[in-house]
Amino acid sequence: MTGRRPLLNKLIATIGIAWITALLGRPILRLGEMALEPWLDGSLTPPLQLVFVAWVIVNGYFEGYRAFQLRFSPRVVGRAAYLGDHPTPLRVVLALFFCMSLFHANRRQLIFRWTFTAALVSVIYAVKFIPQPYRGILDGGVVVGLAWGLLAVHYHFVRYLLDLPHPVATDLPDGAPTPVAPLIDTAVAA
Repeated sequence: MTGRRPLLNKLIATIGIAWITALLGRPILRLGEMALEPWLDGSLTPPLQLVFVAWVIVNGYFEGYRAFQLRFSPRVVGRAAYLGDHPTPLRVVLALFFCMSLFHANRRQLIFRWTFTAALVSVIYAVKFIPQPYRGILDGGVVVGLAWGLLAVHYHFVRYLLDLPHPVATDLPDGAPTPVAPLIDTAVAA
C-alpha cells in the first residue's frame, strides 16, 4: 500500500499507542509526585539537590534519548503501524503486548523483551523500599526518561497519522508481511 492509509488502519494502530500512553503515563504521574516530595518537604540538602539534577540529566540522556527515542519509541510506532496494516483479532486484543514486541517478534527480540520486562518489574518492586529523599532522586530521573519516551512515541505516531515517513517494524519474525512505510532516519532503527 502506498500513499494515504485508510482511517480504519489508523484507528487500529491508535489502540496500541493508547495502551502505550496509559502504560507510560500512569507512572509519570505517580512517580512525579514521589520525585517532587523531597523538594516540597525540604529534605533535599544542597549536595542531594546536585545529585538529583545530575541524575535527571544522566537518565534523560541514557533512558530518554538512547533507550526510548532511538530504540523503544520507533519500534513501538513501527509495530503499531504494522498492527494497523495487518490486524488480526489476537493482535488487536493484545495490542499493548504486540507493540512492545512481547509476541510476534523474532526470537532474539522476544527473549530480550521478556527478560527486560521481568527485570524491570523486579527493580520497580525493590525501589518501593528505598526511603525519601533517595527514592525521590531515583524517581526524578525515571520520570524524565519516561516523559521523553512518551513524547518520542507521540512524535513518531503523529507522523504516521499524517502519512509522513515514520519508523517501520524491524523485529517481525521471518515470513511476516513486509512493512509498508519507509524509515526516514536509519539512526532511529536500532
